[in-house]
Amino acid sequence: MKGALTLLLLTVSNLFMTFAWYGHLQFKKLAWFSKLGLVGVILVSWGLAFFEYVFQVPANRIGFEENGGPFSLFQLKVIQEVITLTVFTLCAVFIFKTDKLGWNHLVGFGLLVLAVYVIFRKW
Repeated sequence: MKGALTLLLLTVSNLFMTFAWYGHLQFKKLAWFSKLGLVGVILVSWGLAFFEYVFQVPANRIGFEENGGPFSLFQLKVIQEVITLTVFTLCAVFIFKTDKLGWNHLVGFGLLVLAVYVIFRKW
């Protein structure tokens, strides 16, 4: 249960992170947003990043093995990276519609899956 909750919270966190980090590149198409200067864009991104942390901090606290969760620090980090790239890819392809998924992306993701296997394997 703690593992699933950790994954869910990290996924929601990464949705906010993606919009905070990259959304402003797309939001400029909105009339009100395009009038904001750099400081305004930074403030909007900070506002979104606040919600990233609202979900990310509890996810790591719940999932960390020393708090009764199932994951070590290394495992939490590699999980977060895979979720980040998955959420970002889905947003870039289906929401922002700026990129197409290519074979090189799929190979890279396959290598990430291999990284997850190596990190989680008990040697």
